Amino acid sequence: MEKGEDKNVSMARMIAEKVALEGGRTFYVGGLVRDHILGRDNKDVDIEIHGITPEKLVEILETFGEVTKTGMSFGVFGLKKFEIDIAMPRKEKAVGRGHRDFEIDVDPFIGYEKAALRRDFTMNAMMEDVLSGEILDFFGGREDMKKHLIRHVNDITYQEDALRVLRAAQFAARFQFEIADETRALSRTMSLTELASERILGELNKALMKAKKPSIFFEEMRRMGHLAWWFPELEALIGVPQNPVYHPEGDVWTHTMMVLDAAAELRSAALYPEGFMMSALTHDFGKAISTVVEEHKVSAIGHEKTGIALARQFLRRISNENKMEHYVLNMVELHMKPNMLASERAGRKSTSRMLDQSVCPGDLLLLAKADHFGKGNAEDYSATETFLQERLSYFEELMSRPYVQGRDLVEAGVKPGADFSEALAYSHKMRLAGVQKKEALAQTLAFIRKLRTT
Repeated sequence: MEKGEDKNVSMARMIAEKVALEGGRTFYVGGLVRDHILGRDNKDVDIEIHGITPEKLVEILETFGEVTKTGMSFGVFGLKKFEIDIAMPRKEKAVGRGHRDFEIDVDPFIGYEKAALRRDFTMNAMMEDVLSGEILDFFGGREDMKKHLIRHVNDITYQEDALRVLRAAQFAARFQFEIADETRALSRTMSLTELASERILGELNKALMKAKKPSIFFEEMRRMGHLAWWFPELEALIGVPQNPVYHPEGDVWTHTMMVLDAAAELRSAALYPEGFMMSALTHDFGKAISTVVEEHKVSAIGHEKTGIALARQFLRRISNENKMEHYVLNMVELHMKPNMLASERAGRKSTSRMLDQSVCPGDLLLLAKADHFGKGNAEDYSATETFLQERLSYFEELMSRPYVQGRDLVEAGVKPGADFSEALAYSHKMRLAGVQKKEALAQTLAFIRKLRTT
């Protein structure tokens, strides 16, 4: 291994050397080649072996360690202790509408161009010889990348996997490329209804977590006519008016897209980045049903409450992750409070109560900041941010102080009962108010005695 070289890249080269001795050829394929040309970092090492039999490949791989053969029927192998995908050329033929409904024909002698034909986009269909560095580009991938263009390789193969519609959108967002007119037109004719939710979530997460402007993903899905099935709550925001005094940018869709891009600039500071970005996406779902226009005045009173059910509905469609749901619904409910309390210069008790309600106070303040910058008339935020950060620091210091716990009540002679949780809730209020533990314990004991004598 060369100094500083990734161990998986080094292994790919050693495999390629042994394959070459047997008359075969090894290529880097997929995103690694694309990102190498773009000058982007990519740790996913995928190689494709041509010109030798599967049996000979296994024999070669076994000289390097234990071979994983879980994908052997698809011509896919791995090596224990290495993160490298080792595949043989194959043809794929759709035999159904589901993502597993493919007939796989492994053929190491199929030829380079035919092997590349199964790839989704021209920029992903290039092959780079591991040993010589020669790049094979049968479909104009390099030229398309120069034009910042995402173009499908083949009409027939493209339509065999509907997930490619979402892949086109997330690549457009990540690279800020344009989807070719013909690819967009073909995508409009495809159905996404048979895709598994985990595949949708996978592409959505890439857009939310890797793109500088995640809004492009949703704008492209909108242009291709594919919001209705998987993202109906988002589609419902199109055309929903907002008060132009506070939202001169336009409808709720436009605001949400702006918030999403503002959140992308902040996500590295979030404690739960995936949940944070999902919260930015869903934070105003409630406006679709809470917005009222009366005498030319627009309001969406209570949308943070009505949005909870809609956000839950959306999350359960694409995921079954309880942590994500708990976090996002909490963020949706509280997203307006930080900026509102800051504008009122509310007291410490009020801000501490808000932060105490939050599952992740720091992330809540980040969402409030993104919400502020998701407006067409966003002003300087420094005073608001300073105020909220000071209150967060105070709250964190407050929570670090000794406080009354259940064992303190038991040690003071209180027997647990139905009112025990009520007493602890009472003591927690005093904790938020900054009452010292000794005084809080005395007051809590007096409180529970009163409960038990009335």
